[in-house]
Amino acid sequence: MAITVGQPAPDFTLYENPATQHSLSDYRGKNVVLAFFPGAFTGVCTTEMCAFRDRIADFGGLNAVVLGITVDPPFSQAAWKAANNVDYTFLSDYQREVVNAYDVALNNLAGMQGYVSAKRAVTIVDGEGIVRYHWVSEVPTNEPDYDEVRAAVAALN
Repeated sequence: MAITVGQPAPDFTLYENPATQHSLSDYRGKNVVLAFFPGAFTGVCTTEMCAFRDRIADFGGLNAVVLGITVDPPFSQAAWKAANNVDYTFLSDYQREVVNAYDVALNNLAGMQGYVSAKRAVTIVDGEGIVRYHWVSEVPTNEPDYDEVRAAVAALN
């Protein structure tokens, strides 16, 4: 399924940890930045997720939340968050349902046949659940334009 700006965002429910789940619909009324990334404990992913960490107050001031999404298990994500002092929510798409629904599945990451990860992608969903921005990198080492992401969120207010 292709994600189209202006269309409703596919809802989902993912684990933050074994006891806590989050659904996209939980955030109605807020702008949501879905930051998909290939994997915790990797160089560019750490740079990107820390860049969002360093801007988290700015997004909060724009009535927005950032949700990091990867296929890593929640246990790995929790260790990575602790190691990098990250205090925003990471969600585990270990069943790969959301990366497929948002058309950001990355097949055969690093040449590992059959391994499906997430492409580096950013999707912004407004408070009504409509996709307002969708950027996908075909090259896993390319980071998003953080100023462009911020401007896209700011334009929703």
